[in-house]
Amino acid sequence: MCYLKKPNTYRMVPEATASASGNVADDGFAAETMTPLSHNHGLDRDLVSLKISLLGDSQIGKTSFLEKYVGNEMEDGSRAQKGLNLMDKTLMVRGARISYSIWEVGGDRKSLDYIPTACKDSVAILFMFDLTSRRTLNSILRWYRQALKWNQTAIPILIGTKFDDFIQLPIELQWAIASEARTYAKALNAPLFFSSAAYNINVNKIFKFITAKLFDLPWTVERNLTVGEPIIDF
Repeated sequence: MCYLKKPNTYRMVPEATASASGNVADDGFAAETMTPLSHNHGLDRDLVSLKISLLGDSQIGKTSFLEKYVGNEMEDGSRAQKGLNLMDKTLMVRGARISYSIWEVGGDRKSLDYIPTACKDSVAILFMFDLTSRRTLNSILRWYRQALKWNQTAIPILIGTKFDDFIQLPIELQWAIASEARTYAKALNAPLFFSSAAYNINVNKIFKFITAKLFDLPWTVERNLTVGEPIIDF
């Protein structure tokens, strides 16, 4: 199966610097500091603007996932139309200002027309499925093939949502779904994260992983393949 090509590496950000509180995050790079989106980005020469796409079936928690990550910036930075939802997130990492423009494509068939717009120029594409629905996992290859038509350099990431519901399933079914998800991740040459927007499990960590990959930052989080826990596989 074809896989997305190795992504471009963007400019190196400065070595680890202390955050406003004097601390450095325990995930390998400095803690992020959000910047209000009402600020005039055009005046910021050090601002790095990057685009990320979210793809997956309807009703799998894409919007909840995105809203959890964007947080307080959602009201000022969100723009929505039928089939396409856009949100912005600006953060500070090691003295560099990064603005993520995140494009969420609706999961119905009519929304497929937005895939070219959403995927072109994206640095990362998040392929998402509901951990409690194997049907949505089986749809991943269809979303992947559509995205590949318009972007062959973005970092692919496979994300299982609703982990809080997933752990209520019988352990045998959890094993089966986790094994199948890992198989799909290998086919896409993508890291795999189990997440929960409701309990903020691995949401921020996924975007920190993207940032680390793009800017060649150290990434110290270890793989977790324990069924019953939020899996991280890369």
